[in-house]
Amino acid sequence: MASQERSMPFIKNLASSDRKIRTSALASLHTFLSSRQISSSLTTLDILKLWKGLFFALWMCDRAIPQQTLCAELANLINVLPRHAVVPWLRGFWATMAREWTSIDVLRMEKFLLLVRRVVASGFEWMKQGGEGKKKKSGKETAWDMQRVDNILDLLNEWPFSLEDEARVEQGTEKEELVPQTIPVGLRLHVLDIWVDEAEKVGLLEADDVEASKILQRLIDQVDALEQATTRPAVRIRSKDSLGDERLPGNRKPAVEEDQTTTDSGDGGDWDGFED
Repeated sequence: MASQERSMPFIKNLASSDRKIRTSALASLHTFLSSRQISSSLTTLDILKLWKGLFFALWMCDRAIPQQTLCAELANLINVLPRHAVVPWLRGFWATMAREWTSIDVLRMEKFLLLVRRVVASGFEWMKQGGEGKKKKSGKETAWDMQRVDNILDLLNEWPFSLEDEARVEQGTEKEELVPQTIPVGLRLHVLDIWVDEAEKVGLLEADDVEASKILQRLIDQVDALEQATTRPAVRIRSKDSLGDERLPGNRKPAVEEDQTTTDSGDGGDWDGFED
């Protein structure tokens, strides 16, 4: 694909520790992806190849601050894309993470854990954008776009929360080599570790938001189904642990009342000693 090949030079520059070079590369990538003509013509294979390039841009990125910045920038690309292109783009991300996960060495794993967290967070935040604002009793404005909610939850159900261990691969196509055969346990465990954190940050745990409560329950149901269906002991245990998070409805502990039975040593009572 000619357009994809032209994009590779600035994708490589995203790994640069030079802020000016990285900023220029990001601007070029934004221009490339925001073009409706280009985004509409991107095939699944094109997206997988682009994500492969972005994966290795982060792979080659050194130093903590540039790594953190690049993770945030890659996660926020969904806000640059036209709406219709977001789901294919995120599907390409999950396929790339699943394919490459077991090849990531210990020294590089932390930045990819962060990338997954940032993408999950951006996906949850994207569910709010585009909806019509509604006033809650607290006076805050909420806006959940239910079509976007369906899109994000379906993607989670297709990849990290999938009830099947094997990914969906179209046999006999060029993209077969870019789509993983299985969904790694480590990737599943990480998403199970972080989903409640990111749901809380985006407001899904707010009890006075009826729509948010319904969305949260759908997520809980997905994780519960995964716990029941998985054949992987580690996934089952981690699913159960995440469902037991005390921030989730039904798990919240009541405030501990002060013990009123503590003996008051100054109550003026007399002690007559031990009986014979």
